[in-house]
Amino acid sequence: MSPHLSVMLNEVLAAADPRPNDLVIDGTFGAGGYSRAFLERGCEVIGLDRDPTVQVHADRLAADYPQTFRLIRRQFSEMAEALAEVGPASCDVVVLDIGVSSMQLDQAERGFSFQKDGPLDMRMSDEGPTAADLVNTLEHGPLAHLIREYGEERDSGRIATAILRRRAEQPFTRTLDLAEVVEKAVGGRRGAPIHPATRTFQALRIAVNDELGELEGGLRAAEQVLKPGGRLVVVTFHSLEDRIVKRFLNARAGKGGGGSRHLPPQAAGPRPSFTLIGRGLVEASEAEARENARARSAKLRAAVRTDAPIWRGAA
Repeated sequence: MSPHLSVMLNEVLAAADPRPNDLVIDGTFGAGGYSRAFLERGCEVIGLDRDPTVQVHADRLAADYPQTFRLIRRQFSEMAEALAEVGPASCDVVVLDIGVSSMQLDQAERGFSFQKDGPLDMRMSDEGPTAADLVNTLEHGPLAHLIREYGEERDSGRIATAILRRRAEQPFTRTLDLAEVVEKAVGGRRGAPIHPATRTFQALRIAVNDELGELEGGLRAAEQVLKPGGRLVVVTFHSLEDRIVKRFLNARAGKGGGGSRHLPPQAAGPRPSFTLIGRGLVEASEAEARENARARSAKLRAAVRTDAPIWRGAA
């Protein structure tokens, strides 16, 4: 049984429309579900992942497809550099599945879960500051801002106060310890559809891994490496991610708004570097959402690369 269900796999394949011999960048390799599906359709796949624990899945896939699959341990914002390592300058498909994977959540020692006791780590790689470093060092204002902005948590100030009060007595080192403090700070929220610590843990994870900055960099990198006619497919799991993808693709497709009729006409911007596929947004089917809780919040957006130059200096 796979440790990770590839969310919206059928929809991803439909949007990517892979052809035999296409070169695909699976920017979030994980357990390799998307990669295997593309390989089964005769594609060549380069998997990218900063998580060292995915190597066992990559080795299994490389044994099955030794000529057409390889894993490169890089962040997906570095896909241009990854391509340069192996020769090609461009590719036919880029697919990204953003955020934490279910197998990372299931590994208590990674520190992602507020339901499993483990070290307060949350790093997708094995480098850089941990979640414990953030909660034990940030002052009240920056910590509350982080929890509010990245977790969309309305009680961020109260949570930050509780964290600072507790850490003055003893630093945080364990996930369940932090989850308990957060739960007490917000009063437990009995009957709430999600655990009281959900948004705080999301915020810390996003900050530790610079997930939103990585997503913005990955979208720009995809614009750089895709051939004309190549396809970008992105699956997101919360509003912060989806907002970034929507804004990027709408802007690159020339759908940024027509300006005001009360102002002088503005000079035309760059030619669109993408055209949107379909109506812009696809959600998981009801059947998949019932079978896989992670799919319930999933949103897919996709676009086709035009032959226009990349947008220099643009977000």
